[in-house]
Amino acid sequence: MDINSLSNRNIAIIGGGPAGLMAAETIARAGVAVTIYERMPSVGRKLLMAGRGGLNLTHSEPVTRFPARYGGAADWMEALLTAFPPSALIAWCEGLGQQTFVGSSGRVFPRAMKASPLLRAWLRRLEGMGVRFMTRAQWTGFDADKLTFADGSFHAADATVLALGGASWPRLGTDGGWTALLRDVEIVPLRPANCGFVIDWSDIFSARHAGAPLKRAALSFEESRIEGELIITAKGIEGGAVYALAAVLREAIARDGSALLHIDLCPDVSLETLTERLAVPRGGASLSNFLRKRAGLSPAAVGLVQEALHRGETEPLAPLLKSLPLRLMAPFALTRAISTAGGIALTELDEHLMLRRRPGTFAVGEMLDWEAPTGGYLLQGCMATGVAAGQGVLNWLRRDLDNRKQPKTEYGWFVETSR
Repeated sequence: MDINSLSNRNIAIIGGGPAGLMAAETIARAGVAVTIYERMPSVGRKLLMAGRGGLNLTHSEPVTRFPARYGGAADWMEALLTAFPPSALIAWCEGLGQQTFVGSSGRVFPRAMKASPLLRAWLRRLEGMGVRFMTRAQWTGFDADKLTFADGSFHAADATVLALGGASWPRLGTDGGWTALLRDVEIVPLRPANCGFVIDWSDIFSARHAGAPLKRAALSFEESRIEGELIITAKGIEGGAVYALAAVLREAIARDGSALLHIDLCPDVSLETLTERLAVPRGGASLSNFLRKRAGLSPAAVGLVQEALHRGETEPLAPLLKSLPLRLMAPFALTRAISTAGGIALTELDEHLMLRRRPGTFAVGEMLDWEAPTGGYLLQGCMATGVAAGQGVLNWLRRDLDNRKQPKTEYGWFVETSR
């Protein structure tokens, strides 16, 4: 066997989520042996959870708009999205026999509207490429050039991809415990992303309206306005429109102690029109019936108005309905969040997502310090990092192989200065 052949190399992927699986596929396509180590009994658990809502793969908007969705990581993510854009993710999905479609919101879904058929096809492909799966294998760190596991075993690898996720949904295997294993790496504190927020509801409001959706509303904070749905919970609010503002709301609360969000309960009606509709005498009608008939408000929306009036709001009804204030006190706990902000600082990585302080070790997905709103941007970002790290591993192996082939001198291995 040729000891200098890439086919004689073995790569370890620590974590069997989407980013890790994509890194494995990218590497295995080059004929390199890959072993995936997953602490849970099976891989792809968070992907299956995401699929319960239809599995939003990516978004159909122009790729030039994508980087801005990643906030402070926009410039860093742009190169990864150029190399693996939404069109590539769609083609990959359809290559697994899962046709896609674009929803009314521009989001892209598999026609099956769930993750299980896609995951099954993906695992069959990986197995056909020779990828090995080691489940119930909890990684515990490095011992010199070997990987250590909770069962006391050691495994050697020519390169390692860390794909351990963030710290949301810990019951699916991503609890953030890896942060204690990378003490020589700068890690931005993990924080909730795409999360709900705590509001100090009255007991009456919470008891009556917890779990109620607001199907059509617009949320405003500072310069941002997002239209969409949200859900009232016993402790606050959550939902797609809230998640889209989560990053700026979270940072405002950290800075100021709270954040004042405004909600437009009638986003399709102008203030002038609404003022005219509410100018008629109420007569003997209750406020609830009046707002239901004249403004088309749902019981939950009426409850929000009553809650605001109970707290002393003095705005006339029409302006109040168009900009009802909600004081957010804290984000929901990280364990309840959809995704994670924070992680390995991007300055710790080279352009191939290799850790600068640990040559041959790469990191992907939610382990890294980036975040994005729901809508397809999360999965797109994770998959793009998986591809980038996979290609980075192959570049690393080829560079090592080239160095081995160079003539040996008294100074060690000769390396061309152009490299």
